[in-house]
Amino acid sequence: MPIHDWTRVEAGIYHDFHHEWISEIKRALNRGLLPPDYYAMAEQVAAGFGPDVLTLQDQAITPAPAPDGGGIATRARPRTTFSAELPGEFKQRRKSLVAVRHVSGDRIVAMIEIVSPGNKNNAHAFRAFVQKACELIDHRIHLLLLDPFPPGRRDPNGIHSAIWEQFTDEPFELPPEKPLTLVAYEAELSTRAFIETVAVGDVLPDMPLFLAPGFYILVPLEATYQAAWDTVPARWQRVINPAERI
Repeated sequence: MPIHDWTRVEAGIYHDFHHEWISEIKRALNRGLLPPDYYAMAEQVAAGFGPDVLTLQDQAITPAPAPDGGGIATRARPRTTFSAELPGEFKQRRKSLVAVRHVSGDRIVAMIEIVSPGNKNNAHAFRAFVQKACELIDHRIHLLLLDPFPPGRRDPNGIHSAIWEQFTDEPFELPPEKPLTLVAYEAELSTRAFIETVAVGDVLPDMPLFLAPGFYILVPLEATYQAAWDTVPARWQRVINPAERI
């Protein structure tokens, strides 16, 4: 199922799909993708940031140095079209006092965020979104960001570029023919970004979600997107994708 043009509908229609995609990703993670001492929860809040899916580690189980047993976590380096790395001495240029705290007593190890129009519709919301993403990376919380909306005047090179420029002067140039951004951050002493860019009509690639430095699972974006799209009312499917017979 190719990714759709969500600018065709108002934010409220997209929000309904957004909610379903979040739920599908959470179910996929909890149905065997995560190792047994990890689990995912939807729509929690940590340190003022509203991630769509949290991945947590059960404190009742002694944490291993890396995911072990069950799931399909792997050490192999992700293969994405673009990647970038920050030297260990680089830190966010504008620090904040907000700290990432525990949720339900268990340790947050990763977050997934699907960008919404509200994250970009005014300067204050956009700055807050970028700042919270930077704080998570600073606190070594691994992050997967999915942005199904084209860049605007606040992010002319996409959401990853807006985040990355908070750490370094090395720019990321978004390919104009692929204006939608998917990016996974491996947050440790040396932060790494693994980036895919896609366009409306493209099939979504699976993207890495890091659980520990050097260990990640692949999140099935295409399968979960398709499952969520199937719940969109036919009336709005016709508006979003008028070429598809429904």
